[in-house]
Amino acid sequence: MPTLISRATRIQAAGNKPKLIDEYVGRVNTQTEGLSVAHMRSPGGWVEPAQTPEFDEYTIVLRGVVEVVHDGGILSVGAGQGVLTRKGERVQYRTPEPDGAEYIAICLPAFSPELVHREE
Repeated sequence: MPTLISRATRIQAAGNKPKLIDEYVGRVNTQTEGLSVAHMRSPGGWVEPAQTPEFDEYTIVLRGVVEVVHDGGILSVGAGQGVLTRKGERVQYRTPEPDGAEYIAICLPAFSPELVHREE
């Protein structure tokens, strides 16, 4: 039988500016450890600390641009595009455009502060 997810849970974000994270599926909202799905809205100029997570992350950009800084350079991902970052890969996400960005993040296994390994 299908299960309705009636609402998301707002999660506190890391970074230099306030960012909205609404988790629909994951460890907090549905107690799901294998996968997380979150709707992100970040302001222009938002940058989070670099991280080396223990999960794969699929990001689908709905509006704006998300930049992924990695050891080989910077990948710009625009609206209608997506990116896969693999577990163990050092990455840093940022939204450089003045109007920020809106995107969906899917993590396998589910996102967890203990699995993200952010740098100070």
